[in-house]
Amino acid sequence: MTAPLTPPHQPPPNDDPWQKGPSGATRWPGPAEDPAPGPGIRAELGQAAIVAVLVTVAGFVLGLLWVWLAPRVPLISDGKNVFLKDSEGEQAIGADGTFALLALGFGVVSALAVFFFRRRGGVPLVLALAVGGLLGSLIAWRLGLWLGPSDNVRSAAKHAGKGVTFDAPLRLAAKGALLAWPVAAMVVHLGVTAVFGPRDPEPVWTPGGYAATPPPPGPGDGPAGA
Repeated sequence: MTAPLTPPHQPPPNDDPWQKGPSGATRWPGPAEDPAPGPGIRAELGQAAIVAVLVTVAGFVLGLLWVWLAPRVPLISDGKNVFLKDSEGEQAIGADGTFALLALGFGVVSALAVFFFRRRGGVPLVLALAVGGLLGSLIAWRLGLWLGPSDNVRSAAKHAGKGVTFDAPLRLAAKGALLAWPVAAMVVHLGVTAVFGPRDPEPVWTPGGYAATPPPPGPGDGPAGA
């Protein structure tokens, strides 16, 4: 008897590795079924909308913290004009830096929270973090202006009196700080998803084609030399 020309663990050379389905569409052969599909687009959009709303609402907390932690800019009046009490002070820059640091922290926390509860990535979630972070920053900025010292400097100086120090309005001179939250949220979420997110299994060749996972060992399989 002659040995077979085709190895036992390889398909015959005349077999087409691409098979035609009932409708004529080409499909990849293999005994393993496709993995269970993820949530539909509607479910993903719904989850992204919830994330965007929650992140936006967190902007109120950021605004309160900014009002509480931002340094005050002292002003003084001589009865006619208003001056900076400390012309070399850096309180105005400190207000911008405080907002930016708080926004960065909120971006990191929101991204980690979304990944912890969702355990996967996706374009809708990343966009939701970006949109929610930007809206939350805008809310925090306007809330800080509203809750901070009065923006009517002349009235505040008249109320304080001549030679009495009072606080300048809380301002955000560097508007680029509004992007700190959305940028930090997107970068952190993409990073943790790339490192800790689920990965697709590598295809493995089996006698019936490519499978997502290797088949279980048969009764005759075992270590080499067994």
